Amino acid sequence: MGITIVAHQEKQFARYSATLADWNQRVNLTSIVAPDSVQTLHFLDSLTVAGALLTETFQSGRVLDVGAGAGFPGIPLKIAFPGIHLALMEATGKKVTFLQHLVDHLDLANVDVHLGRAEDLAKDSSLRETFDVVVARGLAKMAALVELTLPFMKPGGILVAHKKGDIDNELHEATKAIRVMGGKPPSIRQVEAPGLTDGRVLVIVEKVFPTPIAYPRRAGLPAKQPILK
Repeated sequence: MGITIVAHQEKQFARYSATLADWNQRVNLTSIVAPDSVQTLHFLDSLTVAGALLTETFQSGRVLDVGAGAGFPGIPLKIAFPGIHLALMEATGKKVTFLQHLVDHLDLANVDVHLGRAEDLAKDSSLRETFDVVVARGLAKMAALVELTLPFMKPGGILVAHKKGDIDNELHEATKAIRVMGGKPPSIRQVEAPGLTDGRVLVIVEKVFPTPIAYPRRAGLPAKQPILK
């Protein structure tokens, strides 16, 4: 994939895997904990995002992971590209506790962890339309996903969303929501990496206009009543 990992970063990934397995005994973080599977299905899958972005984005850009869960894809990206300024957003308190512990345990600088729902945190002026890149993995269908993510992006920013399988209808239904949130029509990038052969793609949306202040709507509405074409 053209990403160079040095010994220090390799140790961080190994420590991440071990910490994930340990905490997963007490907090439901993931069903994937076998080391080889973690490397492929979590770490490698997270790093495929880098192929969708310009290299300079990872020098000092602001990257937000919405619905960070156990830290994917945000923390693997931070380990591989330590120059980024990363924010992790998660609505579940136990997962936020894990993320904060992980950031400290891996000695990661310039990482902020935010507890709360995207619908509420998007009203915070220190977060709204301040990010160069927003990433989301397993968050929601595209019509809801863009309402939860694009308000955080600057015009000119990029959303990269992990998807897999036949998503043509999902993207078609999201056409109006993408436009309303200020985005261009999406582009699709096939994921080509060893062990990831189950039809994974990256959906990439560039933001070209500011998001109207009315969005996102109140908590729960984007998923329950998505803006459909």
